[in-house]
Amino acid sequence: MFYATHCSSPLGPLLLASDQDNLVGLWLDGQKYYGGTIADKMTKRDDVPVLVLANKWLDSYFHGDRPAISELPLAPAGGEFRRAVWSILCEIPYGTYTTYGEIAKQIAAKAGQESMSSQAVGGAVGHNPISIIIPCHRVVGATGSLTGYAGGIDKKIKLLAHEGADLSRLHIPVRGTAL
Repeated sequence: MFYATHCSSPLGPLLLASDQDNLVGLWLDGQKYYGGTIADKMTKRDDVPVLVLANKWLDSYFHGDRPAISELPLAPAGGEFRRAVWSILCEIPYGTYTTYGEIAKQIAAKAGQESMSSQAVGGAVGHNPISIIIPCHRVVGATGSLTGYAGGIDKKIKLLAHEGADLSRLHIPVRGTAL
């Protein structure tokens, strides 16, 4: 059984989902793949402890604090490759960003492979079911392109700016899948 609650944020309404013990989803209103990893019906409950904890985490984050991801029990649904990518996302420090290519190199090294597709990494990043907390907004294209955020580039920019990232080397792509 899955439980859900809504909360407000500076980015608009958020949907949080839990399997009772873990946070399994966090989606921005209108986000691509909204609720996509939850096949069953979600029951609205505002009192599930992990959802209360996640809401407090988000309040702290949007207040300007830097809460640790490890403060929350996370269980994003996905295959081994996607979970490996999401694990790397959790290591990207506040106020910084990395590229899809750099993550691909890390995944390849961990798997003992010579290389890995940046596009495959982009697919995993784009399907991250726990936005904001698993910081997929901290991944940019090799040239500094702000492409690939399922919640929308405007929200990606707001999150990076909120964290104090240097946006001067980043740009909005003329064309892209996240536009």
